[in-house]
Amino acid sequence: MTLGRILGIDLGEKRVGLAISDPSQMIASPLGKLEFKTEQQLIVEIEAVVKQKEVKEIVVGYPLRTSGKKGELALFAERMASLLKNRLGLEVHLWDERMSTQGAERALLEADLSRSKRKQVRDQVSAGLILQSFLESRRGGI
Repeated sequence: MTLGRILGIDLGEKRVGLAISDPSQMIASPLGKLEFKTEQQLIVEIEAVVKQKEVKEIVVGYPLRTSGKKGELALFAERMASLLKNRLGLEVHLWDERMSTQGAERALLEADLSRSKRKQVRDQVSAGLILQSFLESRRGGI
């Protein structure tokens, strides 16, 4: 395992939440969100973030259904992970994110944020939860 920043990605149909680890891969922090119209546009924008933040690996949320079966978003995640790996030459991991959106919503409700504020940050908080669980699993915490 090489140390360096890891980018966490929570894919949605129109928006993508981003989170990034510190270089020692201990803590995930929300980074922002991207809105996109095409997969190609999204790949280019993620590539820019990867270069700017000197990312060494990528974790893409893998939204399996509660049954474990793949839906359209899971297939989209597989496609994006493959495209990113081929374009950037980085290791790209798919990470089960089934509970991240609910966890993000719960955390935001506990923070007593308004509905509009929650909507603005939900994607990046979800990306942070995905990345943090990945980091903890590497350390044997999960």
